Amino acid sequence: MTDVFKLIKERKSVRTFNDEEVTPQHRDEIMQFAHSIKTPYGIDIQVRILDGGMHGLTSPVIVGTDTFIAGKVKRLPHAEEAFGYFFEQLVLHIQEMGLRTTWIAGTMNRKAFEEAMEVDEDEVMPCMSPLGTAAAKKSVRETMMRAGIRADTRKKFSEIFFDGSTDMPLTESRYPELTEILKAVQLAPSAVNKQPWRVIVNENGVYFYMKHDKGYIDSKGWDMQKIDMGIALSHFALCAEQNGLNTKFSLEDPELKANGLEFVAGFLLDGGQNEEY
Repeated sequence: MTDVFKLIKERKSVRTFNDEEVTPQHRDEIMQFAHSIKTPYGIDIQVRILDGGMHGLTSPVIVGTDTFIAGKVKRLPHAEEAFGYFFEQLVLHIQEMGLRTTWIAGTMNRKAFEEAMEVDEDEVMPCMSPLGTAAAKKSVRETMMRAGIRADTRKKFSEIFFDGSTDMPLTESRYPELTEILKAVQLAPSAVNKQPWRVIVNENGVYFYMKHDKGYIDSKGWDMQKIDMGIALSHFALCAEQNGLNTKFSLEDPELKANGLEFVAGFLLDGGQNEEY
């Protein structure tokens, strides 16, 4: 990606499309990029581009396209975070191509999508996205949905980033080498715009925690909000790489004072700059 900060700032969820076909060239490029994505979890994620007419796929919130992209993954520890990390990179690349997307986990005929994806019992299809070119004007339904979840708003910097523990909000000037990267994390999309990530920063690293909301864990323990955490982690990793910041991904709990938040993952800092990026 040429400028991931620009892509993150410009990307908006799109639910109203202009009926233009997604070309075979676009499909090939998307799949080639998908096969190149690696996550720090080492979990295999499979994606397919699906034709709605062929498989009977619909979503009541999507207008103007019947082309979708969906993914599936085995139910493994950290599969949710891995999926979010993976799919967000794919979504940003699709944005760079000039096509538009939106993450959809619930408002679809899920059974038909799962059949089209050939989801096995030990697998889950966390979400799908429509693919296409944005229409010049949003549908009334899309306008109302975006307003309802305040889609264009984000929590304040001081509400989600902390200095050493969650008792001390982080100021934007405290770690100037991280400020731009953290602001890109702040812009990450999330289910119903809940923004569950809370991030503690110290001299050693950047540590991501989750603030749970009710109603996001299924009967088998799949936690949809951990997908949101994967999206935020992906923003940090992509932007740190672009800025040449050396980091090391870690699942070791630093045991910081987090007032009951769940530790998800961290990025250890070595204070150097990556000269190969």
